[in-house]
Amino acid sequence: MKIIRAKDYNDMSRKAANIISAQVILKPESVLGLATGSSPIGIYEQLIKWYHKGDVDFGACTTFNLDEYRGLTPDHDQSYHYFMHKNFFDAVNVPDERINLPDGAQLDAERECHRYDAAIRAAGGIDLQLLGMGLNGHIGFNEPDEYFSKGTHCVNLTESTIEANKRFFASADDVPRQAYTMGVQTIMLARRIVLVVSGENKAKTVREAFFGPVTPRVPASILQLHTDVSIVADEAALSLCTDLL
Repeated sequence: MKIIRAKDYNDMSRKAANIISAQVILKPESVLGLATGSSPIGIYEQLIKWYHKGDVDFGACTTFNLDEYRGLTPDHDQSYHYFMHKNFFDAVNVPDERINLPDGAQLDAERECHRYDAAIRAAGGIDLQLLGMGLNGHIGFNEPDEYFSKGTHCVNLTESTIEANKRFFASADDVPRQAYTMGVQTIMLARRIVLVVSGENKAKTVREAFFGPVTPRVPASILQLHTDVSIVADEAALSLCTDLL
């Protein structure tokens, strides 16, 4: 595990974007695993700038997103389909037919999860997976549990995750209670992983996840076992780990 220190959120975003752009430049046909939420927005903004300068070309890439709310249609303004197009896809040249997200409108969970896993396998697996991390250590929507999940599955969101996401909805009652998410095994099969984390509110979880025991109670801790993972964290997120670095 490589810990890459950043001064702040903007520096974290640039450093992570550098890793992703280098991946695409060296392997134009890369399969990228992408994430949503506030953490990666700065990364996407930087990648868009470099794309418009002609420094990086996404025309041969394939993408798979980590997750999607179950019950939201792709055109819902809080769906991750909508988020990704607004914050990234509409500004770069990833071909539409190579953009993949779970279909939240498909309510047959078994069918949709099987379809998504099959699509990832058909693409040859994920070359680089971008991750954020929740306050409770979740990656994707893999919440603290008694075991690590395997393939794509439907999860019941915890109250802490619903609370964290309610700012995007009119009220907490409007936040979906379920989501489709890649499983921990699917994430761990990515050839390379980049996790970004910023803010003092994540500092305790950073210490637990990356310097504590590997446990499904802190899902991100499994990344300690991956052979090529970079944690890009700002000073605030690393503030409780100074004695370990």
